[in-house]
Amino acid sequence: MLLKKASILIVDDDPDVLTAVKLLLKTEVGEIITEKNPENLHAILQRKPVDLVMLDMNFNSSINTGNEGLYWLRKIREWKPGVYVIMITAYGDIDLAVRSLKEGANDFIVKPWHNEKLISTIRDLVEKAMAAKPKVTLKSSSSGTTALLGESEVMQQIFYKVDKIAPTDANILLLGENGTGKDLVAKLIHERSMRAKQPFVKVDVGALTDTLFESELFGHKKGAFTDAREDRAGRFEDAQGGTLFLDEIGNITLQQQAKLLTVLQNRQVTRLGTNKPVDVNIRLICATNLPLQELANENKFRKDLIYRINTVEVNLPPLRRRDDDVALLANHFARVYADKYLKPAITFDAGAVQKLKQYPFPGNVRELQYAIERAVIMAEGAVLKADELTFSSLEMAKPEPEEQDNVPLSIMEKNAILRVIDKNNGNITKAAKELGLTRTALYRRLSKYDI
Repeated sequence: MLLKKASILIVDDDPDVLTAVKLLLKTEVGEIITEKNPENLHAILQRKPVDLVMLDMNFNSSINTGNEGLYWLRKIREWKPGVYVIMITAYGDIDLAVRSLKEGANDFIVKPWHNEKLISTIRDLVEKAMAAKPKVTLKSSSSGTTALLGESEVMQQIFYKVDKIAPTDANILLLGENGTGKDLVAKLIHERSMRAKQPFVKVDVGALTDTLFESELFGHKKGAFTDAREDRAGRFEDAQGGTLFLDEIGNITLQQQAKLLTVLQNRQVTRLGTNKPVDVNIRLICATNLPLQELANENKFRKDLIYRINTVEVNLPPLRRRDDDVALLANHFARVYADKYLKPAITFDAGAVQKLKQYPFPGNVRELQYAIERAVIMAEGAVLKADELTFSSLEMAKPEPEEQDNVPLSIMEKNAILRVIDKNNGNITKAAKELGLTRTALYRRLSKYDI
């Protein structure tokens, strides 16, 4: 029932009204917030995601307009244009209440009300509010198939946090396992920022050697090193005025960290082969799959750099903590790949949905995406069944029970990589896709295991 998931704010300076509505709704609504002073509205709406506001038409407040309700209605529309509003009015103020509809209210109720009518009105508006609530979606510019979606409570908290931090210039650190959507959140923050019309530049810094690190980030002058055949701006300059996204920040060396810290402190870069600093104006977003506690190990990462990049951190949940989102994401990917491969609309039977919800998805959303793509490609009909869903051989690969305690994790990973590469006849792109890794990440593992 949608009301059980709803959050309703009631604003009335009559404590009896607040008590009466709260008692009436307490078994119907997920969260009820009451407030006597409308001057606290802004702080509440900034702090709490609210689906519906019940707002009195008249207050004994410092705003003496004769119709305070309309004043605060306009303010709500200014602060939170998407929130639904019911005006509470006395019988003698019905004309004013009708005017409130023209000002943007969604409905009004007259005191004293009939309880059943009030609940019915609230239920109808909450359903409309939930239906109208934008599912946060961000398609990647490359494939157009990866989307950030979420109806679960944990993802709603992420979206709320993004809404708060996006308009600022605060440095952001994105934490979370591989495949949880850190790059999509970075793009979302950029697109909702004041820098949205400026460049968004992503760099996988974990894959850069020391020489490439400086050249890639800070640029170089012609002749600075053997292959420097022309002057080249670095990614800091490319992102001028916009957002620079440094992915896999936890994998850079201490020497690289020192150079990055200097640039962030001075807000200047110096191209290799020159002594002339260039001022840079960027918003920095970093990401890592390392837990913050591990990142804080000073033998691996400088704490002063952590403080510099981590004004605000956003911890993205693994898919196994997003049970409510699995079916939503699966249906989204089914639509995307049905369109891509020119197939009829694909749906899931109850058994397939149950199988998806029971699987822990260690590869997170990325693994789910590839699982649905495989299923759509192989589908014989328009309804996918449980036995048509298969999961990553890397994630499914387990040693025999008697061997489990004796086989190091590194050997297990190496063997799994070898199996998938062999299965794909040495095609690294296909192998990386099946393993739920980027090509760069797979190459690092090949080098690590000397494959």
